[in-house]
Amino acid sequence: MINELRTYTIRPGKLPEFIKHANEIARPARGDNHGVLEGYWTSEFGLLNQAMHLWSFNDLNERDKLVGQLAQNQTFQKDYLPKVRPLMQQQENKLLTPVLPIKRPEGKNVYELRWYRTEVGKAPEWIGLFKDIMPTREKYSKNVAVWTTHTGMLNEAVHLWAYKDLNDRVATRAKVMQDPAWQQFLAKSGSLLVEMRSIILMPAPHSPMQ
Repeated sequence: MINELRTYTIRPGKLPEFIKHANEIARPARGDNHGVLEGYWTSEFGLLNQAMHLWSFNDLNERDKLVGQLAQNQTFQKDYLPKVRPLMQQQENKLLTPVLPIKRPEGKNVYELRWYRTEVGKAPEWIGLFKDIMPTREKYSKNVAVWTTHTGMLNEAVHLWAYKDLNDRVATRAKVMQDPAWQQFLAKSGSLLVEMRSIILMPAPHSPMQ
């Protein structure tokens, strides 16, 4: 399994129009025939005017094949792309290798995407510590997925979390920080990291993860 996380930065004020086209044109045209859509979000905190979408493929060969087929999808190419290209300022792409499988949460949620860059060569060590502490961390909130980067910025661990709302996120993280086992994890793992980033995401109407 391989996942693809695409991040599009939209011109200020144009994000609602972009999401409308993605919902009404791209989603019906593409379906899950060119990769399985796992989630589609817009940024709420962090860098604004961003749309993020997460796709699953069995492997890199399947991805190349299905992306090639998407280039032949006339609705996508002629009805969707000409409308959204003028709205976009920048496109970024990460291919992600799953460490823990995607677990779609139930109900309506807000999401937090966190990506940590480790010292060169230290990502496996950090991931090992993170997997060990996961039973403790999931006492407070459930993880959606954990990955390492296959392409893009290397030596990164990427993890996605779901919360009922922003107040739930604040309360949950406060409880986690008081857990002695989590404090021990931070003491062991902190020196392996050189950068930590986080963004709050809201589900788009057509996102399978709500």
